[in-house]
Amino acid sequence: MKILIVDDHVVVREGVRRLLATMPDTSVHEAGSAHEAVAIYKAEHPDLVLLDLNLPNSSGLQLLRRLILENRAARILVLSMHSEPIYVARTLKAGARGYISKTASAEELMAAVREIGAGGRYVEREIAAQIVISQYKGDDPLQKLSTREVDIVRLLGEGKSLAAIAEAIGVSYKTVANTCSIIKGKLGVERTVDLIRLVYDMREQ
Repeated sequence: MKILIVDDHVVVREGVRRLLATMPDTSVHEAGSAHEAVAIYKAEHPDLVLLDLNLPNSSGLQLLRRLILENRAARILVLSMHSEPIYVARTLKAGARGYISKTASAEELMAAVREIGAGGRYVEREIAAQIVISQYKGDDPLQKLSTREVDIVRLLGEGKSLAAIAEAIGVSYKTVANTCSIIKGKLGVERTVDLIRLVYDMREQ
């Protein structure tokens, strides 16, 4: 099986490469950016793509959609630091065959690769359980938000200032402030401090 790892962190790529090298009849290619990933995908036609959502100058979700346009049958397994159900739902809707977090065990990552490589689908067990539980609890308020809005909410929850968020996602301070106003409208809060409190409450659920 030919596998393409797409992640901007060399250490992550090397670790995953060593793990996958234990699988028989497996060759591994690496890409550190969306541009590089598209070029390698076109040249090598990998059987499976292991894709990180956080990439420089592009989002992993955008790259996922582009790869699906290149090949509707592309087998893409998202390997991300995010385990929130909304990220999983968005990537699966965009065409990913599976989703697993970077906190998952090596055994589960290997199981996901084998399953998707064989034509199946795979969602990390713990994340799948969270999705089922959230469905019983009712609508997740974060489902109202766009991917960028979710990113901003997540960074707010990590205690980052608007200026730090702007720098982290590569937009202006004004864009982040305006987006926060939109988020507050969607979630029904009036002040940024109330939005931050809501974020923390959601994290504790």
